[in-house]
Formats: sequence, C-alpha cells, structure tokens
Amino acid sequence: MKMAMAGLYKRVLPSPPAVDFASSDGKQLFIEAIQNGTMEGFYKLISYFQTQSEPAYCGLASLSMVLNALAIDPGRKWKGPWRWFDESMLDCCEPLEKVKEKGISFGKLVCLAHCAGAKVQAFRTNQSSLDDFRKFVVRCSTSDDCHIISSYHRATFKQTGTGHFSPIGGYHAGRDMALILDVARFKYPPHWVPLRLLWEAMESVDEATRQCRGFLLISRPHRDPGLLYTLSCKHESWVKVAKYLMDDVPNLVKTDDVKDVHKVLSVVFSSLPSHFGEFIKWIAEVRRREDGGQNLSLEENGRLSLKEEVLKQVQETGLFKHVVAFLSSLTLCCRNAPTLSDENNLPDIAATVCCQGAELLSGSFGSSERYCCQETCIRRLRANGDKPITLVSGTVVNGSSEQGVDVLVPSCPNKLNCCGSGPSNCNGIYPAGNDVLTALLLALPPETWRGIKDEKLLNEMYSLVSTENLPILLQEEVLHLRRQLHILKKCQENKVDEDLGEPLC
Repeated sequence: MKMAMAGLYKRVLPSPPAVDFASSDGKQLFIEAIQNGTMEGFYKLISYFQTQSEPAYCGLASLSMVLNALAIDPGRKWKGPWRWFDESMLDCCEPLEKVKEKGISFGKLVCLAHCAGAKVQAFRTNQSSLDDFRKFVVRCSTSDDCHIISSYHRATFKQTGTGHFSPIGGYHAGRDMALILDVARFKYPPHWVPLRLLWEAMESVDEATRQCRGFLLISRPHRDPGLLYTLSCKHESWVKVAKYLMDDVPNLVKTDDVKDVHKVLSVVFSSLPSHFGEFIKWIAEVRRREDGGQNLSLEENGRLSLKEEVLKQVQETGLFKHVVAFLSSLTLCCRNAPTLSDENNLPDIAATVCCQGAELLSGSFGSSERYCCQETCIRRLRANGDKPITLVSGTVVNGSSEQGVDVLVPSCPNKLNCCGSGPSNCNGIYPAGNDVLTALLLALPPETWRGIKDEKLLNEMYSLVSTENLPILLQEEVLHLRRQLHILKKCQENKVDEDLGEPLC
C-alpha cells in the first residue's frame, strides 16, 4: 500500500489571462506567429529550454538557458570535458547558497550576465516604456541573435508565487501577446500572456530592493571577451583587491612625492593585497594530451592567434616599457618582489597551469584534491602546416592516477625547446607578470590618476593609460576588464541594483 506523500504536483494555469502553449488556442497563436516571422528567436531558446533545479533558481535557469542559446563559451568546464552554462556555474555575483535561499535580484542577474561574457542592456520599467519594450520584444522575436529575460510578479497573471524570471520565447503581433517560456516547468507550462499585462507585472516593486522590476536584452558580443586576461572572483580575496584598486589607489597617487611614472608604479604595487595573483589571470588553452596530438583545430588555432596578437599589442604599449623597467628594478629586499618579479619561469608557470587544467578536465576544480605536475616539456611545433606554436606538455599525478595535459601558449622564441622538471632558460614572450600588470593598469578607470598633483606627470599618465589610441583588439580586451572591475566593485558595495548601466569606457 502506497502512503500519501505531502507536496504539490504542478499548478493549473489561470486562463485567462494566460493561454497554455499546448492548448488549441496556444497552438494557433504559435502557427500565426511563425507565419508572421515573430518566432525566430524561439528555436534556439527551445533547444536549450531547462527547468530550474531549485525553487529560487528562476533567474539562474533563465540566464544559463539564454547564454547557451547564444552559444557563448563559458570558458569553464561543466562536466567531463564539456564547457556549458549551468546554474551551478553562475556563482560570481552572489553565492549560490544565498540564491538558493532567497533568489537573486534583478541587478545581480545583470551582473552575472556581464560576467558571463554577454552583451547586456537592462531596463527597469521606470527607465523604459511599454512601446519601447514592445520594440525590443519584436526585435528579439524576429531574429535569433538576442533574447529577453523578463522579471515580473506572478500575481498579475493570477498565478501563485511572487517575483519570477523567465525568457520571452516569441510574440504574436495581431493579439499583442508574448510567449513566456516559464523555467518553473514543474509548476506552469509555457504560456502566452498579453504584452500590456506583462508590462504591468514588471512594474511591480521588488520588496527586497525597493526597485521596479524590468527586462534584460541579452545578445552575443561580436567576439568572445577576455581573449587573454580575465578577473576572477573565485578567491575570497577578490573583494579586498577590488576595493584596493578602485578606492585606495586613487588616494595613494595623491601624495606629494609622486614625481614620475616609476614612483606611481611603486606606490601602486608596493601595497598590493596578498593573493593579488588570484584576481587577474591569463586564459590558457588546455586539453588532454590524447585529444589533440600535434594538430590544432581551426578553433584552437584562431583563438591562439588572437591571444598572440593581444599579447604583442600589450608589449608594444608605452606603459608596458615602464612596468618592465620598474619590475627589473625590484630587489629581493622589497616586500612584494617575489609576487611582482617579471622573471616568471615558463616551466613553473606551465606546471601550475597543467595542474589546474587537470583539475578542470577531471571535474574537481577548486576541490581539496592535490595535483602534482611531475614533468613539463616545452617545445615548438609546426601544426597543420601553419606558423610554429608553443606547446607545454605536463604529466600530472593525483594519487595513483596519471594524465597528460597540453597547454597552448601564446608566442615564444623560435629556439625554444626544453624539457624536464627543473629550472630552465626558457625565457620568451608569454603571458607573465609584466604584461598582466600592464593590462590591469590600463583597465583602471581614467579618474584613478586624477589626484596626481604634478601636472606634467598627470598628462603623461593619461597618455600612457588612454584607450583611445590602442589597437582595437587590445582596446576591447582592456574595456572588458574595466567592465568586470566596475561590476565587481558594485557587487562589493552591494550597489549593483542601483546602477544597471554599463560603465563608461
């Protein structure tokens, strides 16, 4: 005999005002919308339609669904070797445990979309209008290169529950209705609602933030951001580092003894918080050794070429020359010399990256498991008949298991060929401390240097950090880092719900 189990099995969709997508009327709306060309965005979305895995994960499920529909590469492994957006990976702007308990605010979801690499336009209802909203819905319904996530209150549709997020899957112009692909599929099916009523549902005020709800217009940037560098909030020290860069540095450069660029760099770098290296990282291409052999896919080759070009452009800036000169002047008596030295040894860097790559590929990144790279081999390969590439191979051990990992590294000298586990003379052009620090300085807001008292030095710093004359690839890389820094600072201040706009470039 089966015992009765407490709980709920779905809800009856209040109709009207909603029309069940699978009903005869819903099917007719769907057919007519297809004929009128306002269901073009539907096909990609429905291919990645998912059910939120937690009762309060509607925002995360909606965003991961849209990011996958736009084919944005997360740059992180989901499971096995696969890079794929999942709710569990959207943990940058708000801890998952907090989201699981209370849900996520509109502003924090905007933050997550930015950090995931999407192009985002966010509007609260008091910043837009019903007519503008309709134009955006039509735009995203007649193409598959943008999607809308709506933040609304369910009560307007006579549904149970309160605030909710879901993507809009299409539009019927004749009846002015939008198709909501409700990610709470355990509760309600996809359904059509009058667009005017959806606008009213978005006009409600979120009691947690005291802000109106609204909608996100999400699209894919014309290229993946963060080709070579990215800011990370995975280490607990990121809050301290972000605060130092945005709040403390502008005050430090105001001192009277800041007379030249060398002194500016000294002031900035001498007080860097510990674990600074965990905050900004270069993005490596990692693969299992057996997956690639000595050949590169067109995708790998293209990404590596772009990384090399960005690195070259960083090293051609005037600021880079100052950073190199400063780092070269450091002595072992300086407190931060070990972390700032530009004498990065490629085998040592490669060993660390190989270990991290092995963690990612095995699905245990960030766990307590210990990986050790016993041996690295660095060599130049001429893959696919193209120009030579630098390949770092590592043998990584975890307990009794062993695996080979390859790391594709941007540019090194032609005469590079060194294998072993100890130090070597493999000095070359690869991402290291000097270019990483240069990129971060370029990414700081221009007003960072406004407090410099010496006018000649101030103008020199403005010239060195200006993005206007940078090559387009490097300019986009720097502005991406600047946006990341801006968003992380807003998160750190808990002000992300007050300012939804992208930072000024």
